[in-house]
Amino acid sequence: MTTAYSGDGITFPDNTVQATAPRVGMVNRIINGDMRIDQRNAGASITPTVDSQYGSCDRWTYFISQASKFSVQQNAGSVTPPVGFTNYLGITSLSAYSLVSNEIFAITQKVEGFNSADFGWGTSNAKPVTLSFWVRSSLTGTFGGGITNAAFNRSYPFSYTISAVNTWEYKTVAIAGDTSGTWLTNNGSGLVLQIALGATGARTATAGAWAAGWIPSATGATSVVGTSGATFYVTGVQLEKGSTATDFEYVDYG
Repeated sequence: MTTAYSGDGITFPDNTVQATAPRVGMVNRIINGDMRIDQRNAGASITPTVDSQYGSCDRWTYFISQASKFSVQQNAGSVTPPVGFTNYLGITSLSAYSLVSNEIFAITQKVEGFNSADFGWGTSNAKPVTLSFWVRSSLTGTFGGGITNAAFNRSYPFSYTISAVNTWEYKTVAIAGDTSGTWLTNNGSGLVLQIALGATGARTATAGAWAAGWIPSATGATSVVGTSGATFYVTGVQLEKGSTATDFEYVDYG
């Protein structure tokens, strides 16, 4: 006699269950990567005026070399988000600003060291990670970003391509674990993610390799703040351990 088990959409006899193991623990180290929560501004537009200013969606801040070069707003422009998402963070350039040497404009989030300690960065057991996100812009071309440690003396600049204007595109970036440098594993900044809106000089380097210094973008990346009225929208930001991007991890709103 056999006893059928039916669960997770699969039926097996004799209680022999073969189901895909659920993901356990914190997969995505980015908090509010789907831009659902905006407690400070409740969807209102703000214009960053100081470096590392909080604004718009919770947990996200900005590096800015000059004040008032772009505005930021949850769901700016009221476009339809990608399938599976209801919100996004929107940047609008306020002028055609020409960057001077070593300037940086970027969307940023600091990941607490307790939440990235298992990456093992700074050791011989450093693990690879994968960054994934949805992006939409009125500009096309190569864009940049970077991951940096708390001391801002180790960085991994990366690049990605936006192929079509005003179209949501899904991007993934594979990042090798850093076996050098100091990466905090306490309540300090374990790492800083930067999605660049414009960078020059020492704030850029060849994408795809770890390097010394603060390098939040890739050489030759498009400057969003360089075009008046340019838009740059992002959502579904996920940073996870491993060499392959997985589906965005939705967590309880609370």
